[in-house]
Amino acid sequence: MFSGLRRLQLSSRHILPLNTTAGFPSSISARSIAPRTMATGNSHKITDWVNPNDKSGEFKRQQSVFRNWISSKPGAEFPPEKDRYHLYVSYASHRTLITRKLKGLEDIISFTSVHWHLAEKGWRFATQEENLPGENAVPDPLHPQYTHLRELYFSNDPEYSGRFTVPVLFDKKTQRIVSNESAEIIRMFYTEFDSLLPQQYQSIDLYPSALRASIDATNDWTYNDVNNGVYKSGFATTQEAYEKAVTTLFASLDKIEEHLATTQGPFYFGSAITEIDIRLFTTIVRFDPVYVQHFKCNVRDIRSGYPAVHRWLRHLYWQVPAFRDTTEFEHIKKHYTKSHKQINPFGITPVGPVPDILPQDEEVRAVAVAAVKK
Repeated sequence: MFSGLRRLQLSSRHILPLNTTAGFPSSISARSIAPRTMATGNSHKITDWVNPNDKSGEFKRQQSVFRNWISSKPGAEFPPEKDRYHLYVSYASHRTLITRKLKGLEDIISFTSVHWHLAEKGWRFATQEENLPGENAVPDPLHPQYTHLRELYFSNDPEYSGRFTVPVLFDKKTQRIVSNESAEIIRMFYTEFDSLLPQQYQSIDLYPSALRASIDATNDWTYNDVNNGVYKSGFATTQEAYEKAVTTLFASLDKIEEHLATTQGPFYFGSAITEIDIRLFTTIVRFDPVYVQHFKCNVRDIRSGYPAVHRWLRHLYWQVPAFRDTTEFEHIKKHYTKSHKQINPFGITPVGPVPDILPQDEEVRAVAVAAVKK
């Protein structure tokens, strides 16, 4: 079975929504880009990741609704300004935090992390009495009266009926949500604030023109088959939907392994970090601690089944502070295992694997023995 999966050829490719590959206008109406029919509605609980009435059993991700754009162009509705924008995030999904730190935006854009627990009312904020790991896992500093992120959504659209997702980029000046689409938020961070940054951060190009075609093409299949593939596997409510998703997931991981095994350099495209490293890291760093057991993605784990991917992952984590400093394993493990009652009704969090991520110079025993035998 395992060797057969490695030989699988992906039979189809899905087209990503506009938010992941194309250029973006400076301002897009939230209602025009994502009408209310795209929202989940109130026909089932927010904690039902697959509608119980959907006989396909397949997880279908909601399209983001707020799709405005911060732009440095003259006359832009949302211009780049220091301390104007606030980022609401979860440490269980943190690519915006990685990008914010890589680009040196810590003093430009403030942030708050929600509590790791997502329940019937969606994400909640930590209370003053709770002492959660991670920077800024605190009550909402801008709206002390808010207990849940949903209140921020309703303040912008009282009739909002979709999921209350993170991240959310919020404009403190106009009290409006700029965007709740992480793929677009990280691209805003790439260049739109460069005029406010020292040269050392302006020169960091995470979406270089020479690689854009390759980045976009890679995003096309890694988003659908890997980033979203773990959710399609884990939230599936039929055997057929699960096997279809998990087979595609591992065929795609095989493809990533083959690429990284031949890449000259520690990053996905060689000697410099790009968007692909950011987008893949957040899925791969959660794979062994969560997805293997919680989402039944257990054909192989990363640390013993994908040596090149494992080497790439550990280099990012141990050598690049933006990745390590924004990764909080307690948030990651507890969010998934205690929030997803549909697939883990008792909320038991497995102890392993131990450690959450291996040191850079250490392998699991079986891999180390195999390397010696070679």
